[in-house]
Formats: sequence, structure tokens, C-alpha cells
Amino acid sequence: MKVLCVAEKNSIAKAVAQTLGGGSLSSRDSGYMYVKNYDFSFDGFPFAQGSGSCHVTMTSVAGHLTGIDFQNERYGWGKCRIEELFDAPINEVLDKNQRKIADNIKREARGADFLMIWTDCDREGEYIGWEISREASRNNPRLTSEQMYRAVFSHLERRHILDAAKRPQRLDMRSVSAVGTRMEIDLRAGVTFTRLLTETMRNKVGGAGVASNGNRKKDTSTVISYGTCQFPTLGFVVDRFERIRNFISEEFWYIQLDIKSSENETTAFLWDRGHLFDRLAVLTFYETCIELAGNVAKIVDVRSRPTSKYRPLPLTTVELQKNCARFLKLNAKQSLDAAEKLYQKGFISYPRTETDIFPKTMNLKALIEKQAQLGQDGRTAWAAYAEQLISSTPGNNKFKTPRSGTHDDKAHPPIHPIVSVGPQANLPKVERQVYEYVARHFLACCSEDAKGHSTTLILDWGGEKFSASGLVVLERNFLEVYPWAKWENTKRLPELEVGQVCEVSKTKMRSGSTSPPKPMTESELIMLMDANGIGTDATIAEHIEKIQTRNYVRGEKAGKETYLQPTILGVALVHGFEAIGLEDSFAKPFQRREMEMELKQICEGLRTKADVVDDIVSKYRRYWAKTNGSKNTLLQVYDRVKASMP
Repeated sequence: MKVLCVAEKNSIAKAVAQTLGGGSLSSRDSGYMYVKNYDFSFDGFPFAQGSGSCHVTMTSVAGHLTGIDFQNERYGWGKCRIEELFDAPINEVLDKNQRKIADNIKREARGADFLMIWTDCDREGEYIGWEISREASRNNPRLTSEQMYRAVFSHLERRHILDAAKRPQRLDMRSVSAVGTRMEIDLRAGVTFTRLLTETMRNKVGGAGVASNGNRKKDTSTVISYGTCQFPTLGFVVDRFERIRNFISEEFWYIQLDIKSSENETTAFLWDRGHLFDRLAVLTFYETCIELAGNVAKIVDVRSRPTSKYRPLPLTTVELQKNCARFLKLNAKQSLDAAEKLYQKGFISYPRTETDIFPKTMNLKALIEKQAQLGQDGRTAWAAYAEQLISSTPGNNKFKTPRSGTHDDKAHPPIHPIVSVGPQANLPKVERQVYEYVARHFLACCSEDAKGHSTTLILDWGGEKFSASGLVVLERNFLEVYPWAKWENTKRLPELEVGQVCEVSKTKMRSGSTSPPKPMTESELIMLMDANGIGTDATIAEHIEKIQTRNYVRGEKAGKETYLQPTILGVALVHGFEAIGLEDSFAKPFQRREMEMELKQICEGLRTKADVVDDIVSKYRRYWAKTNGSKNTLLQVYDRVKASMP
């Protein structure tokens, strides 16, 4: 009995083959230098029970096996009217490397009795699995859908892989259909608007440094590309830029009191009204209080209560990217690429997940125990903390079941470490940083909340209320292992009781001015994209990188922070579509969010691919006609923006 197994990447294929083969395997060339064929024996597949040990070949693809495009001879750039592309037939295309990989699958599938797919367990992985199944069956008609299975796994730990081999499932064809829908819509919308924008604005933009799109034109002419996620992502950055540029500062006034304690320490009490923009009104309050109370105030309430700082929720892809940007100053692509490599090496779980709930059946203490062990690469800086979490000494065990979030993609658990990686491990700096963040975040999830005691004093001065708050941290708990969360003791409050009269040492009527928002950070952009359904947890980084490589946005460093600022072209594109009347469809997230909802409906069996494609492509056809009739508006807006920006 022969079984062909195909993974999404060669590193995954090799790791799975070593596990299933018990370390006994041989490798062969595949015809493509980055893919190997691994041969071994395995007797645990349930679909081959009774046939003894199976001969298994494990190979891989390198991401998508095929792409889609229009036929170049008929529909290439300049060879047809652009609007024809909304109805033009779409062809499957393979580059020379994809062809080598496909040929290898067909050769290896020739004598196979079963096909088992080991692609990533997400929508894209289902689609790649379907691509693999088509190539395999082309050279072996016996490989029908009944002889095809897929492994469901989220990391490369030995027991997990063996369990995945023994519990195969079927490909989710609804997810395959959803990805195919998204690919067709993105192709038709992307190519039509890219050609229209480029032909309209190329001469105007000229040497603005816009990247060329070599896969669609052979020359290096300026290409102004459009993408259904790319433009809403750009829109967020431009919106923040305009809010800053149009911001008008306003002066405000407020009252502050100082009270001295018996230790002669000064505590500032803040006005409960906050601040007001009417100076005369604040002055009236201030003078009235002085007349009525002088320098005497009365404590009217003392609120003292235990308080907590919550440990983080289990780690999702979006949180990983957002926090690596905030804490480690890594951009989204760097952090996700590093996490992918750590996963392929078997160090962490699958890093593309929306789930922030650990399954109740998951043995979290076993994972913590690995973090506490002395590995071959030494002991980590957090190993002692991990050891304390699962201590067998009565009263010392500080393990706490993680909090549960509200998201579960039913495919993968939250991101967590699989094995301990010590300080001597041979890892690139960024991978080491991301691994440490994942490990510390996981341990923090399994810890107790930090505990403290907060006190708020409220006093009355001439009928106006003022308050001061203080915090004493009693137990740091998760903060010991999670240095990025700050929670510190504050200055000690004076010991005052309700009804007690105290002397005001100083009264102040102060002024200030409102400040504009800061420019957009990548962490904020990730959060906005996630909240508005722009891209998926796995593609957010790609869209942010795309608007930078297209020169629509650039990064500007200020101190330790890097801010995203739109270029002249980026601002002009957003305002150009606003001037046409298409801002809700292009620079706003509404159209893409609606599309993501319809893709979910396909996955749930509520819509079909044909319905969704027809619905959304019809809208883009109308948008294109409106834009095509307003090309002069785009050019005028570009000139206006260029004149207004340095």
C-alpha cells in the first residue's frame, strides 16, 4: 500500500516525515531544488488498516501550486478595452518552478493508493490542498475524493503529528470555494483599476518613485496599483494625516489643588470637571471657591478597594503582530515571518490563528514544564518563573487557568511555545526576540493577575469636587515574566478620613492646549485593520508592506518610534476617489468588510461562489465606469495635493 503525503513547505514535510518514519527515512531529489521527496514506512493510517506497514512518500509544494490570470495574448496590457476584463475568462497559470513541483506530484502520485494532504489548516491551506489533489489525480484516476484525506495539525510536536496522522479528515470544499472567490474578485478589480489608474496618472506622477509591476508589464514604466485591501489600508493612514494637518489647537483651563501630608509630601488633587474651554467660567468657579472656602477643604469620600491588572489573553496572530510592533519595534512582516520560521523549526505552534481560547483538553502544564527545563541550549531567563508556576511544593504552585477570549476559529489554538529554546540556540536575532515574546506571553497567560490596592480621596472645596488616586502593588504575579506591562506603585496619599477638614497648601488655575493626534504607528494600523475586517490575520502584514513598496506610504522614524506617513501620491489617490464620490468603496473599509462577510457565508454554506462573484464584480464594474468618466478629477486632485504638500 502506497500513500503520498504532501505538505505546504519542505521544512514541514521533512519534520513530519522524521516523526512518522521514526527517524528512519531516505530522501530523493524532486526536480525542484527546494523540495525533497522523503520515503519511509508507517502503519498508523486508519484508512489503510489491515494492509500492514505502508510505503509513504512525503513531499511538498512551496505555497500556492497555481495562480490565476488573464490570457496575455488576448487580454494583455494594451491589447483589449479594460472593461472587457470584468467578463474575460480566467486561466490557471504556473510559473516554471510551480511546473516542476506539479510534475513531481504527478510522478509520485502515479502508483499511490491514497493521498494525504498536510497543508496549513486555514482557508488558504484548504485551497492549496485542493490544488495538490487536482495535480495528483491527473496522473492517477484511482485517486478520487474517497482516497484523499487531510491532516489537521497546529504544531510539529511528535505526539501531535502522530495523532493528526491517525485522525484524518476531508478537505473543506467550502473554504476552497471562498478562496477561489476572493482570488477572482481581487484579480478582476485589481487589474482593471490598476490599468485605469496607471494609464490616467502615469505621465502626471512620472518620476515619483512608484514601484513597477513586472509581472504584468515587461517594461519598467510607472504602475499605480489598486488592491481591495490595499486602498482601505492606505485610507486609514491618510485619514490620520489629515486629522493632524487640519487640527486646530484650543486653549482650555482647569483648577488644581495641592494638599500636604504630615510627612510634608505634596499631593495634587484634580478637578472632577476636568477642563473647560471657557476661561471666564473657570475663573468664576475659582473665585467662588476661594470666597466660600478659602484655603480649607473637606474630605467627602474615601474609596479604598482591592484591584487587579489582568494578565493577557491567549495570543492571536493580530496580537502578536501588534505587540511585536509596540514592544519589540518589529514591523508586521518581520514578526510574522519570524513566527513562521519558528513554527517550521518546531519551536512554536502554528502562528496564524484568530483563537484566543485554549481548549480545555490541552495540557498546558506539560508545556510550562518544558519551559522550566534545562535544555541543551541552556536555561532561559524565564525558566525559574515557569518552574514556580508548576511547583509541587504546597502553597507555591501559582498556575492559573488562562482567561478565555471571545474568538475561536475552530482550526488552531492560540500561539504558544512547543519546546524550550535556550540562550545558546543558534537563532537569528528577530526569531529569538519573537520566540521570547511568545514564551513569556504564554507563561503570563497561565499566571495569576497582578493584585494591588487602590485608594481615591475626594474632597470638597467651595462646592467643587477634587480627587486624587493612589496604587499600592501587592503581588506582581504575571508582571514578573511579562516586562512589557507596566503597573507601579504611585506616590503615597495623605492619610485622611471622611469628614476631615484639611488645609489647602496651594490653589492653581492653570491652562493648557489640546494636542493633535500622533501620526499612525504600525501597531495602531494593525489594530484598525483587524477591527474593520481588512485582510486576514495572515495577510495584514502583506497589505501594510504593499502600500509602502508602492510608495503610497513611507515610514518616518522619530526617536524610538516609527510613524507611517502618506506620500503625495497616497493622499491624492484617497482624495481623488473621495472627489469622484467613491470614498466608501475605496478608501473606507466598508466594501472589503462586506466581501469578507460574504466569504464567511460561502464557508457556512449560505452563499455560492457564483452568487458572490456576480454581486461584487457588478459593483466594481459600476465603480470603474464612474472612475473612467472622472479621470480629469483624479488629475486635478493630484495637482492640488502636490501643491499643498511639501
